[in-house]
Amino acid sequence: MNNHYCVIMAGGIGSRFWPMSTKKFPKQFQDILGVGRTMIQQTYDRISQIIPDENIFVITNAEYTELVEQQLPKISKENIVGEPVMKNTAACNIYMAKKILAINEKAKIIVLPADHLILNEITFLKKVEYAFSVIEEKDYLVTLGITPTRPDTGYGYIQFIKKDKEEIAKVKTFTEKPNLEIAKTFLESGDFLWNAGIFIWSAKTIISSFEKYLPEMNHLFDSCDYNAKNEKDCIALIYPKINKISIDNGILEKASNVYVIPSNLGWSDLGTWTSVYTNAQKNDDNNAINSKNVLTYNSKGNVIRVKNQNKAVVIDNLKNYIVVDTDKALLICPRDHDQLIKDYVLDLKNLKKGERFM
Repeated sequence: MNNHYCVIMAGGIGSRFWPMSTKKFPKQFQDILGVGRTMIQQTYDRISQIIPDENIFVITNAEYTELVEQQLPKISKENIVGEPVMKNTAACNIYMAKKILAINEKAKIIVLPADHLILNEITFLKKVEYAFSVIEEKDYLVTLGITPTRPDTGYGYIQFIKKDKEEIAKVKTFTEKPNLEIAKTFLESGDFLWNAGIFIWSAKTIISSFEKYLPEMNHLFDSCDYNAKNEKDCIALIYPKINKISIDNGILEKASNVYVIPSNLGWSDLGTWTSVYTNAQKNDDNNAINSKNVLTYNSKGNVIRVKNQNKAVVIDNLKNYIVVDTDKALLICPRDHDQLIKDYVLDLKNLKKGERFM
């Protein structure tokens, strides 16, 4: 039996990518970069090189299970799990660890976000294989930390204890998104990495961590019989009682057996339209355009996304803007205002019948 498993977390709504990302069709199911594969498909393509389809699980919001089935037809329906309520990442991690442990007591699991970009795939796969080899020998909770390239305030940071020529290092601290001055000191120190939310651990080790640090949540999940007919009904009963907490806050910041593998993966969480612009293919005018029917004049540095590929779009004298045109909405805003998109969405929701634009 192959003991290596993967859990793809695909439950987010991606409101910062409105209007392309909507509640009914969120970011992970979109071809954000215009490469011909959606974000979740790219995540599957990457990990399926080293993990067989029968060992790949997807956990998502219950309303997105059909989308997962459509986009990942090689994954069996039994491996596509719908959460009845969104409860952050601690809940989905203990749920999947218990479900997989019930299948295989020797299970080793990699947990991946569905919507991240990784350009250096060969390096990524080597790091994952190395992480699996580490947890064969040690009861470690391992994460891949990304070598930072700039003092970014949009990412969490992992501080590690340096040791010469070691591929893996003990984690000292986790820091949520810092301000610019602190981020600069992190970068200068050389002992901080970006937190990519990629984890590798054995099912037994992560469950024992829940027993120690989140015993109430562990107790609730102990009440279910996994991979059985009544699993779904049991999960529906316990989920409303579960506290919303991330795996980072609930477990990793408290545990003493957390280790990080520094990794240069060409990684981005594609968290904003600006990050999409940075990573997308651009033409000679530095415009990132997804349609052949867009004409630009004296316009540079724009990211332009048009859903209707048969629609003609003409843009004149626009610089460093986001332009996204969908069936229900049109967004035009400066690229450096991309953090305000969540506010636009909230204001739209307050309009009469504003939900129809989401």
